[in-house]
Amino acid sequence: MPHNRLVERVAVQLAPLLPVHSSILVGLSGGVDSVALLHILHKLAPRFSWQLSALHVHHGISPNADAWSDFCAELCARLYISLHIERVDISPLRGHGIEAAARKLRRAAFAAQACDFVAVAHHADDQAETLLLQLLRGAGVRGASAMPVLGQSNGPVLITGDLPARGLSRMASSSSSQSNGPGLAERSGSVPMVRPLLHCTRQEIVDYALAHQLRWIEDESNASDSYPRNFLRHRVLPLLGERFPAYRNTLARSAQHFAEASLLLDELAQQDAAKQAEGETLDIAVLQALSQPRAKNLLRYFLHSRGASMPQAVQMDDMLQQLCNARADAIVCIAYGDWQVRRYQGKVHVWHALGDFDPSLMLPWSGETGLHWPALNTRLHFKHTRGAGINLEKLRRGPVTLRLRNGGEALRPHAHGATRKLKNLLQEHRVPPWLRDRLPLLYCGDELVCVPGVAVAAEYQADGHEAAIQVELQGTRTGKA
Repeated sequence: MPHNRLVERVAVQLAPLLPVHSSILVGLSGGVDSVALLHILHKLAPRFSWQLSALHVHHGISPNADAWSDFCAELCARLYISLHIERVDISPLRGHGIEAAARKLRRAAFAAQACDFVAVAHHADDQAETLLLQLLRGAGVRGASAMPVLGQSNGPVLITGDLPARGLSRMASSSSSQSNGPGLAERSGSVPMVRPLLHCTRQEIVDYALAHQLRWIEDESNASDSYPRNFLRHRVLPLLGERFPAYRNTLARSAQHFAEASLLLDELAQQDAAKQAEGETLDIAVLQALSQPRAKNLLRYFLHSRGASMPQAVQMDDMLQQLCNARADAIVCIAYGDWQVRRYQGKVHVWHALGDFDPSLMLPWSGETGLHWPALNTRLHFKHTRGAGINLEKLRRGPVTLRLRNGGEALRPHAHGATRKLKNLLQEHRVPPWLRDRLPLLYCGDELVCVPGVAVAAEYQADGHEAAIQVELQGTRTGKA
């Protein structure tokens, strides 16, 4: 098609999806796909008053990585577009698999940026390649679903076709501004992801780039057939195209059918849950009442809703069997990847696997609004209030610290009640056993003041209009206190 038609085609597609004045972050690898996307959006930005910025992932392994980031910086400087370079290191996550780590850290890099939308250069060839790869891996209907033009960045994310195949091994967890991995996870909100080129072929994009005399970078590993995507791209799909010229459209149509089937299965899971899925837990009795296929569908839906990765088919069968058939008093913990699925008091719980922790951990609190709590790999938030929570004036009696359980702790949760052992309070509040030794205990001097989500010592409770704080533990059922 003439090159100007591609710009108008993208404009017609995006106009009803992206409001005027939207801030759009473009994933820029430096390859032809993302360079063409940046060029097209740069042309359209004044028409729709869009604010463009770009993100480049510096892989750090290839000897050409610095040259790639320099190229992206020069390109964005010529177009007066702000560029953020994210420096990554795959080594801490190699155990999870290169592609899985790449997807996770790419999403984290996008989520760490302030924008209304993330724009990526996925195209029709990517859609076809991804469907075939997913089918060859034995994916279910969710895994084989089509990528939407507009979706969520916390859903399945495909590395774009112009990203070097070998570059998949280079996307990991440190920030381009020289910050480390945990910084990427600080901003965990879901950012809508838009794919303006999804209905364009790779050849149409290359033709556009050539017509506009654009420059781009090529990674030498793109020619290697040792990577599954490259094998499909260079050897399988050209042969398929000789016999089935419209394969891109037909495979995209199949992927859309899978997406619709996935939505139907999700609706069935919601009906089967019958309001028993309590956000963070799922009732075992509901699973036991269903046929095995429907129970597996509900369990998959629950895991997906909690952000967990999908177990393999054999793992799913074993997981369902243990959850539904183990003795009532049995300790059930099924570990897979970074995740653990547990059964406790008739409920299914899913958690990120927690690593070892220092039992002597002690952190001072000096008025910060938030602190990282390593034992749970999460954050504590300190919210200022009045008349509810912990009396701030009384906290000035001594140094305030956060500690772990030693055993034998007790506090009095009610002014006219008895002193209670912490062990009993944790049981009554149904705090899962695997969390009890990891919870932060807030002390003033040597006095136990509060256990977030469980209790505040009566003598430290605020009332009336007294200045107070509430301590909230992010990402656990214990909530706030």
